[in-house]
Amino acid sequence: MSSKQLNNLSGLCIHTITTKPWNIEEAAKNYSANGVKGITVWRDALTGRNLKKTGDMLHKHNLSVVSLCRGGFFPGKEYSRRKAAIDDNRRAIEEAFELGTNLIVLVCGADPSQSLEDSRKQIFEGISTIIPEAKAAGVKLAIEPLHPMYADSRSAINTMAQANDLAETLNSPWVGVAVDVYHVWWDPNLEKEIVRCGNNKSLLAFHVCDWKTPTADMLNDRGLMGEGCIPIRKIRSWVEASGFNGFNEVEIFSAEYWKTDQSVFLKNIITAYKTYV
Repeated sequence: MSSKQLNNLSGLCIHTITTKPWNIEEAAKNYSANGVKGITVWRDALTGRNLKKTGDMLHKHNLSVVSLCRGGFFPGKEYSRRKAAIDDNRRAIEEAFELGTNLIVLVCGADPSQSLEDSRKQIFEGISTIIPEAKAAGVKLAIEPLHPMYADSRSAINTMAQANDLAETLNSPWVGVAVDVYHVWWDPNLEKEIVRCGNNKSLLAFHVCDWKTPTADMLNDRGLMGEGCIPIRKIRSWVEASGFNGFNEVEIFSAEYWKTDQSVFLKNIITAYKTYV
């Protein structure tokens, strides 16, 4: 995104999980009224709703539906768990199609009762299995590497190198990589792996927030951009240099921010976006 695009918010997408207390109608109305142009929808926000009508509602608010979060969680020592994950990912593809987005973010999963190698093999097998459905629906699958602190149960894919290796091995135009600064900012090979991703034309999504010090909770204490130590603007420059021209997606899990007035929080997100992204 150019500086002009940042200043006029045309590159800003916000995840529904960021303003979790709002239902999707409230989120859409408030995002749009404040100049936000993109929304990534978490599946929990769709419970009990007609997906086609929900997608139409989002488009009426002039919001691009950037992606659906999330698919994945493929590994399991028991076959029944792996099969259930495949079935759920097939549902996610159908949901993405009905909602009107062409991207699903994959949090790949892990099973602490087995080796990381076994989990990674099952992730490969799981994604391979659903590629035909993704292709038929016109929905791409973005592998998101997660910080190593989640390697026990949330993802056995923990670096950009692992995500790139997996995407290259799968060798499908329907599979790529999502870069979330929260998970990869620490990696000394990050710039090189972003370049590799760009060369493969497989960089599908870019997520931003910040890393607070100290972090009070491993999952739900992410910072607003500028509150922590992540060099967000530098990483964004690498992502753009690789050829990525999509949205900058704000994804903040924060028990503290969820307790606050979400209208004030949204304005703070926009200010932080203009200042630090």
